[in-house]
Amino acid sequence: MSDLAAFAFGLPKAELHLHLEGTLEPELKFELAARNGIQLAQTSVEEVRATYDFTDLTSFLAVYYPAMEVLQTADDFHDLAWAYLLRAKEQGVVHAEMFFDPQAHTSRVVPFSAVIGGYRRAAVRAQDELGISAELILCFLRDFSAEFAMATLMEALEYKQWIVGVGLDSDERDNPPSKFAAVFARAKSEGFFLTMHCDIDQVGSIDNIGEVLRDIRVDRIDHGTNIVEDPALVALAKERGLGFTCCPVSNSFVTEQMKADEIVTLLREGVRVTVNSDDPAYFGAYVAENYVALAAQAGLDEADLAQLAINSFEASWLTPARRDAYVSAVRDYAAEHGVSLSR
Repeated sequence: MSDLAAFAFGLPKAELHLHLEGTLEPELKFELAARNGIQLAQTSVEEVRATYDFTDLTSFLAVYYPAMEVLQTADDFHDLAWAYLLRAKEQGVVHAEMFFDPQAHTSRVVPFSAVIGGYRRAAVRAQDELGISAELILCFLRDFSAEFAMATLMEALEYKQWIVGVGLDSDERDNPPSKFAAVFARAKSEGFFLTMHCDIDQVGSIDNIGEVLRDIRVDRIDHGTNIVEDPALVALAKERGLGFTCCPVSNSFVTEQMKADEIVTLLREGVRVTVNSDDPAYFGAYVAENYVALAAQAGLDEADLAQLAINSFEASWLTPARRDAYVSAVRDYAAEHGVSLSR
């Protein structure tokens, strides 16, 4: 491991864009299938990985959703989240805000209580056993109806104390943020933080970014690097201190490149861009590996990586005191490695 890679792995960091369902490694998929009596089409890990031939968001989702069939019980959801959190520990993650997609499970008659109960148990265990603080973000699937999203929000209120915020993901085509404006307004009134996916290079990407900034008024944007197309929106995001949860390696699967130029442009302008892993079981890179990949592509140094880690905490939904403590930990880590930070 190079010195830069070792620095990246040891760097204290928050992960803010991580789909728990996207951490389903083939080995665990086989284990859960056997546990639940499900016959898979593939017979080996190699065959599973051979299906990971993605050219865009649509081709990814066509593989992603069927894989979730092996998730049936609260224990399954616990085991999935716990496997991710163990890997996160190895990657230097000390705080994680993790997406989950309840509609992908309740739509196939898996109880909401099983989904959130299993995930919550893993999050509590992570704090006790790994020293990782972990929160859950409920994501609505934008290719379902707004009515289904609202019903899911109402069901989630029973577990409000376990959910830090709500998000919006899945297929962006013909599913603009405005479709879910009422759902997000109700979520905000209930005290949830708000974020939405504005996937890279989608039709109408910049219009959707404008909607989430000006109309929905989210607290964070997932992906969103197309914002560089509109300097006025960049200025607005910077003024609000808005975080962007960028995922370099997954970008390189669904478009021609990892959007390194856009991420670095925003970083240099002082926008709170962060680096995350998205769906690491499918894209082959967890969060520290994303730091390393971006550094290699864009020529970043240790100071840049430390700033990205600081951004990850400043864009998080931690309390100010906890956020500041983590930022201090990054600065101390950088100082111990002889890295000088400009701000």
